[in-house]
This record gives sequence, structure tokens and C-alpha cells, in this order.
Amino acid sequence: MKQVKKAIIPAAGMGTRFLPATKAMPKEMLPIVDKPTIQYIVEEAIASGIEDIIIVTSHTKRAIEDHFDINFELEESLKKSGKFELLEKVKEAEIDIHYIRQKEPKGLGHAVWCARKFIGDEPFAVLLGDDIVQADTPGLKQLIDKYDETGNSVIGVQTVGDNETDRYGIVDPISKDGRLYEVKEFVEKPKLGTAPSNLAIMGRYVLTPEIFKHLDKQQIGAGGEIQLTDAIQMLNEEQQVYAYDFEGKRYDVGEIMGFVKTTVEFALNDERIKDEFEVYLKSLLEK
Repeated sequence: MKQVKKAIIPAAGMGTRFLPATKAMPKEMLPIVDKPTIQYIVEEAIASGIEDIIIVTSHTKRAIEDHFDINFELEESLKKSGKFELLEKVKEAEIDIHYIRQKEPKGLGHAVWCARKFIGDEPFAVLLGDDIVQADTPGLKQLIDKYDETGNSVIGVQTVGDNETDRYGIVDPISKDGRLYEVKEFVEKPKLGTAPSNLAIMGRYVLTPEIFKHLDKQQIGAGGEIQLTDAIQMLNEEQQVYAYDFEGKRYDVGEIMGFVKTTVEFALNDERIKDEFEVYLKSLLEK
């Protein structure tokens, strides 16, 4: 059985929820404290054993490519000024990454399909940039471990409230073994009150390459887009696809309030600034 060594990070969305900030800056480059959101995603992939990453971008996302490239002028300036700690932080972002453009905004399923030639006939991971996961064992690594056990696709899920099920792909589980579920059906954004469970897909996937024959159909789903969840359900009808309730805290940085909450919590956990920031927050509450 082939190991999971490749990952796709879709990053072609327009980021309209964050306008006007995203008019000229990709939403994936918006920082949580001092690190772009997409760097957290890339670091999780690498910590999970991924060796080759392809980011699916659009023509407005050149800043992502620049961020992960080498900047000789900046590095020389930091060296000359003795700012070696900052130099190390810059080098952390210098990762060998591949890129492909999604020429039309046709949905998540289409974005994954765009990377099919890069993946070939290997199992692969997909990590969405709207979800940052903090866990002792990286969220994606937990899914890869379950793939190694089962040889089948594994989708990361966590429980959400009844009033949130219409925002996610939802799984209809058949049976449970610890945190691992056999799944009857994967449903994309069901109407409130119709969801088969509260187990929501949370932006982490390990998929077998057979998914591409279903994405090849370019089937239009919810929102008039090609949905990855629909292709997963078609795959599930041929070979068992599992859901895994991964451990760790998931931060939703795909909408404004979630982004602000994540920034505040990460700042409070940052050894460099947490004490001063906590004092500042308390001063606001006292006003």
C-alpha cells in the first residue's frame, strides 16, 4: 500500500468575507499574530509527514508564492543587522511548494481536480485553509494513521451545534469504533433540521486516487459548484470511506468573528506578548 506523501491545499477562493482587506491581499496571507494563516496549514502538512505540497491558486494569489520563496535581499539585511531570530522565522517559510492555477471559480471539487496530474495514482491529503488545527498529534497525521490502518479514504470530522449543520458537509454514520466511523452518506450543507448527524467535515481529508474519476464528471452540486463532498459520496458507494473525529482544537479562520477569536487566543498563548496583551484586554473590560 502506498503511503500518503502528497497534499493539496486549495487557495483559489476570492475571500469576499474579508473585503476590502482581500481586494489586493489573498485571505490566506492574513496573519494570525505574525504568521499567515496558510503557513499554519503548510506546517501541519509537513509535521504529518507530507513531502510534496501543491497549492491551487488563482491569478490574484501571487503573494502566496512570494511568501514561500527565498528573499535574498531581506535575508542579507537581517544578517547585517544581527536580527538572527527574525532571520530564522523568515527561513521557516522557505518551503519547496508546487503551484497550479484554478482558472475558473468552480468550487472545491474542481480545485482538487485541477491537481490530479500532480497526484497521479497515489493516495493524498487535502487541507483547507479556513481551518487551523492545534493538537498534540497534528490533525492530518491522525487521519493518515487511520488510512494506514484501513487502506481507505478518511475524512476529518468534529461535532457542531444543531444551528451550524447547514454550513458544512455532514456525515451519516453507520457504526463507530472509538473515534472512527463507517459512513452511510456524506451530505453537503443540508438544510437546518435535516442533517443526519452533527458530525461535520472539518477541512482535513485523506483520499484514494479513485476520487478523481468522480471529479472528472464535473457534477454540479450545492451552490452551483463542483463539490468535493459529492465526489466523496460517490466514492463511498464503491469503497468504504471513513470519518474520523480527530482530537485537537479547530479554529475557523474563514469568517471574521472566527478569525478575530483565533487571533486573540493565539496572542494569549504567545510567550512574547501574552502578559502585556492580557493586561491590555483587562483594561478594556474595566472601561
